[in-house]
Amino acid sequence: MAAKKAKKDAGAKTPGCDSATKSLTARAVQSAPPCYQDAGWFQWPENEEYSLQFMRVLASAQEGASTLSECFLTARLIAPGDDESWYDAWMKVAKTNNARGDEAFEQGGLNAATSNWLRASNYYRTAGAFLDYDDPRLKLLIQNMRNCSRRYLEHVRPKGEVLQVPFEGNYELEGYFIRAPGAQSLLPVVICVGGMDVCKDDLLYTMPRNAAGNGLSILLIDLPGFQAVADGEKLTTFTDVEVPISRWVDHLLARGDIDPSRIAIYGDGLGASYATRAASHDHRFAAAVCDGGLWGRKERLFAMSRMTDGRDGRTVDEIGWMIGDTALGTQGIKCPHLITIGEHDYIAVETAKDTYDSNKRLGMHPSLKIFSTEETGASPGQTDNPTLAKEFVFDWIRKQLKMDGTA
Repeated sequence: MAAKKAKKDAGAKTPGCDSATKSLTARAVQSAPPCYQDAGWFQWPENEEYSLQFMRVLASAQEGASTLSECFLTARLIAPGDDESWYDAWMKVAKTNNARGDEAFEQGGLNAATSNWLRASNYYRTAGAFLDYDDPRLKLLIQNMRNCSRRYLEHVRPKGEVLQVPFEGNYELEGYFIRAPGAQSLLPVVICVGGMDVCKDDLLYTMPRNAAGNGLSILLIDLPGFQAVADGEKLTTFTDVEVPISRWVDHLLARGDIDPSRIAIYGDGLGASYATRAASHDHRFAAAVCDGGLWGRKERLFAMSRMTDGRDGRTVDEIGWMIGDTALGTQGIKCPHLITIGEHDYIAVETAKDTYDSNKRLGMHPSLKIFSTEETGASPGQTDNPTLAKEFVFDWIRKQLKMDGTA
């Protein structure tokens, strides 16, 4: 939830501000004007962390989880690098939407209420992006985010479910289950998981519409590490991620309304590596959207390059081929899997292509989608255009699960 702290320069000033934002902008670093770059919209080009967080919440407007005007209005109140101004600005718009949702609900306006609660949840989440994990405000902020998400799920149609599953000791896993509209018995379902800094509420802002449009029910899950922070507990050693994900598969199958032959997993953004581990260890998945061992391959290629140091004149790829591709981090994913990457992602496109080729040589069934600058979705995790990414991904899942008789 809390992003890496940005550098501050409290003494720098920006001239020419109006009275409404003077106190904030007086603390800001001299800002370059906002601009559209190859990886998307950068509200503060000199501050990548702030810009990427703003890009995330701005792009979720396409799915109804924010509004463009509110995002840009809020940005006027933010001094880039000043984490307090960031927190205050997003808390203000979060409280406004939450109150507006409550008022609409009291008057019987479910559509307005659920729309405002979803946006409020997203804005509360955004407000905490630069809070430290030990900041006492973080727990209350997460509670507000969760309350808004739960009210949204309780009153949206079809109604969502908040699921809790016993895990280790007294610990419980929590997930949001959203049934596809008009779904019959024996539902096909997609388990969706984000990266280490992503919670199930993040997935709620971008996943449901395209899942529903393809007749797919979804289960949005937290990882144990985030759940501990949300509950105000001290983080402990992180459990191997495939263990809690498999526990969720067990729970789904025990419900009696899930088609056991049509369960997929979708690792969004950096969660793609977690989906790879899950699909490699649990062969009950019929399809996986994952990195196919991409991050593991990158780490091992780096280690091998340091060990060989070019002494034998062979390339790292040649050495990898001789000792076997599995040494480069590719594991045995038996189901069809989709690797997605943006042209301006954290990992080079060529590495993704190599991973795809390697998996194919091993007899797996990979697919590869590269989002280019020209079509957008080229930023890490397709943050600049999640709508385009989800359209493509859920359509691919639909085909793999043979929805509507597709092959």
